[in-house]
Amino acid sequence: MEQKKIDPESEEELIPLPTHINVTDGTLIPQKGERGALSAWNISFFGALAILGVLVIAFPDPYRKILSFVPDGLLVTFGVTVSAIFFALFIGLLAGLGRISQITIVNRIATVYVEVIRGIPLLVQLFYIYYALGNWIKLSGPAAAILAMSICYGAYMAEIFRAGIQSIPKGQMEAALALGLSRGQAMRKVILPQTIKVILPPIGNEFIALLKDSSLVSILAVADLLRRGREYASTSFRYFESYTVIALIYLVMTLFFSRLVAIMEERLRHRGTLH
Repeated sequence: MEQKKIDPESEEELIPLPTHINVTDGTLIPQKGERGALSAWNISFFGALAILGVLVIAFPDPYRKILSFVPDGLLVTFGVTVSAIFFALFIGLLAGLGRISQITIVNRIATVYVEVIRGIPLLVQLFYIYYALGNWIKLSGPAAAILAMSICYGAYMAEIFRAGIQSIPKGQMEAALALGLSRGQAMRKVILPQTIKVILPPIGNEFIALLKDSSLVSILAVADLLRRGREYASTSFRYFESYTVIALIYLVMTLFFSRLVAIMEERLRHRGTLH
């Protein structure tokens, strides 16, 4: 039973503070008890679609013109995001394995990488790779954007892989070693397959975060969704209309993928793979 504490000076009962607070930067993922038509996700997602549809139908000039102007930017946004998340997964896996390595120098290098990269804003990394290193390494805007976002999110992926690997019971490794597998074989054939199932939901959340952060690549003259919106606004001076459409498109995309992540997490939980 929890014992209540008394302040010795005022002799008043002290209210115990919570031991931790969970705060997330994720998108609006549907929670239990929010399954109805008036759930927050449904209101946000279908509301954004309805507003976008009404604007396009009621005010074809300029909203329909804006909507027809940005599809190629949408493809660039997805291309950069998917490419960056692919390389970030590879970097994160290597760094995550390094973080749990018993080899001191490997562990130290991986840890320094994670701490340094996570301590520098993505926007600064984009500027550094494209402009600061431009005197020695000539990269196009999309290549620099993919490289910067891969390095940045690779550090976050490393922590996801590390936590996922360490969440697997140690008995799994011991059993694999007892069966005659080497440590490397046990990691590849036993530990990592179980880890992937555990870390899929957080990887999905990182994909959504990366999709939103991809809007930063417009500063490198990459013709992404935001850049195309800026181009239309600068030529038509329809800033309010242009950025309204862009904001609604980003909202629809992120909410759509948040629903997919929630479905995936629920299915994994039902299969008993999430603890």
